[in-house]
Amino acid sequence: CSFCCPPECTCVWTDWIDVYYPTPDRNDGDYETFDRIENAIPSWECAKVENISCRASKFPDSAIADLGQKVECSVEHGLICNNKDQTIGGLIPMPVCLNYEIKVCCTPNIPGCIPTTTPVPSTSTTTTTVPPPSST
Repeated sequence: CSFCCPPECTCVWTDWIDVYYPTPDRNDGDYETFDRIENAIPSWECAKVENISCRASKFPDSAIADLGQKVECSVEHGLICNNKDQTIGGLIPMPVCLNYEIKVCCTPNIPGCIPTTTPVPSTSTTTTTVPPPSST
């Protein structure tokens, strides 16, 4: 759809990003969230995440669903894995999160690429009924 958006606004995939390593602490986990990425990589700019791919760094060819862990992988937050949500079993014998990494498809931070929400001015319409001319 060449008339929809300029080509420079097409989302671009990042490399794999891994800014947090989980510890065995029950209150920890793996958090590859956009806030953490922005803090860890100041040059990282992503105006809008359009798509995301998540994988376990030690099992790059396995689908997350096949790893037996409860993990959120979303364009809203990034990746969230809480140790307390894991059960014994799956690929590792301890109820802790694997180390995950993500890559995202980002819309460039270029004016015109990100739709801005502009309030639509309200208009009022007044209807006046004009009687037909009377014949005399």
